[in-house]
Amino acid sequence: MRALIADDQPDVVEALRLLLKQEGYQIETANSPATVLDNLSAKEFDLLLMDLNYARDTTSGQEGLDLLRSVRKLDHELPVVVMTAWGSVPVAVEAMRGGAQDFIEKPWDNAQLLSAIRRHIEIGTAERAQLRETVAAQQAL
Repeated sequence: MRALIADDQPDVVEALRLLLKQEGYQIETANSPATVLDNLSAKEFDLLLMDLNYARDTTSGQEGLDLLRSVRKLDHELPVVVMTAWGSVPVAVEAMRGGAQDFIEKPWDNAQLLSAIRRHIEIGTAERAQLRETVAAQQAL
């Protein structure tokens, strides 16, 4: 399974990379919204784990919410788990409405995060397989 980790803090990226690598995931990383979009345009991923804040001293989550909208335009089925140290109910609701499958607050619990990642990858893989079958059936007609 291939995951893209997006966060502007190198220590967070490294902690997540090590955690997921131990679980057997192939990891790519991005430190900005533009890099996320470049990666998603170039490669296929099974999951995007992304922060909501990228510019120094921002805590609103708006950058991440804008990025989420752009991600959905590129791939509306990619499982996306958003993370932030500045969580609030309105931001969580907006992220979920924007297409995130889960909302995790930092600092995260490793077991909870891994469980969410596994669950969303399994669901996303099943949904993509179903979509491919539907498209193949329609093309056969």
